[in-house]
This record gives sequence, C-alpha cells and structure tokens, in this order.
Amino acid sequence: MYTILFTIAAYLIGSISFAVVASRLFGLADPRTYGSKNPGATNVLRSGSKKAAIATLVGDCAKGWLAVWLAVQFGERFGVEDGGVALVAIAVFLGHLWPVFFRFVGGKGVATALGVLLGLNVWLGLATLVTWLVVAYAFRYSSLAALVAAIFAPFYYGLLFGADEKLFAVIAMSLLLLYRHSSNIGNLMAGKESKIGSKSKGAATAKPAVKKK
Repeated sequence: MYTILFTIAAYLIGSISFAVVASRLFGLADPRTYGSKNPGATNVLRSGSKKAAIATLVGDCAKGWLAVWLAVQFGERFGVEDGGVALVAIAVFLGHLWPVFFRFVGGKGVATALGVLLGLNVWLGLATLVTWLVVAYAFRYSSLAALVAAIFAPFYYGLLFGADEKLFAVIAMSLLLLYRHSSNIGNLMAGKESKIGSKSKGAATAKPAVKKK
C-alpha cells in the first residue's frame, strides 16, 4: 500500500514541468511552441534567457532527486524496499515525460533522469553527468550528450552495485530517453540538429497585455 502511495506521489512530483513554470515566471513564450517544442532546459535556453534555462535545469533535476531521496530515506519504515524505490524512480521520470498537469505533454527527461541517478547514488549521478559534460563540450550537441550518457548509465550502475531491481529502473529510463530522442537521432544523422546555445526564431518573449485607456 505504501509503495503505491510513494509511486503516485513520485509521478505527481515528476508532473511539475519547470520549463513551463520558469518560462511563465520570466515572461517567455511557452517552450512547447518553439524550437524543438520540448519543455526542457536546452529548449528554454533557445529563448535567450540563461536564468530561465538554469531554473528549468535545477527544478527538473531536483524533482527527480527529491522523489527518490524521500523513498530511500523514509520508505524503509513503511515497507518500501528496493523494488519500491525502483518504481518511484520510474514513476517520477514518467511524470516528467507525460505530466498529468500539462495534458501529458512533457520533456525528454535528461535533467530528471540525472536527478533520479543522484538520488540513487551520488557517484552514479556524477559519473553520468561527467559523461554528458565531456560529450557536450566536445561536440556541442545536447542530444548527443544525452544519448551517450543514457547508454553509459546502466553500465555505471552495474559496475557499482551489480544487478538488482534498481538497475532495471535505470535501464528502463535509458531506453525511454533513447526513444524520446528518436527525432534528434534523425537530425544528428542528417546534420540538422541544433547546437547548444543556438537561438530559435520562434522563442519570442511573451508580450505584456496593453491596457486600454
């Protein structure tokens, strides 16, 4: 029973789209309407607002970490074991991909996945983050960095902890990340993928309403 409650709570936490929230707070256009139409930090950065992009990145990462941390720290006293923690990890990630609060139109899950990995183990998260940073710095493609990091994450977990229920959660997240980046894979192969920092023409700042006299 408590495992179900933790899982539902994790999904609801994951359903908070910080890309949309941050864009509204900073007076920007909805990130689902320009660029890649993905409500994530990279697309928000195309608006030209680094502050909004950082807020999105931190928020999406934090929600993944928080859901897993709560399950790890408090789940055991309620009978939530490793299998339950694995369900929580998947649930918060699914909440980001298909958020109930935003008509099930979510992001691709890179920052949230990082948060989940950090919640499972700091070294696991840091190893995956370093992988992303190295590829992103070398090639300037956020999507390519995410794909490589997603492939390596299960291997890092296996090396650190071996095979268990949480490894299957990491594998599931990696597969979903690859699936959500299918269009990016096509763009990379065609040489059409946008590089980190490139601005989108449709990322206009939301115009304030003009008051009639």
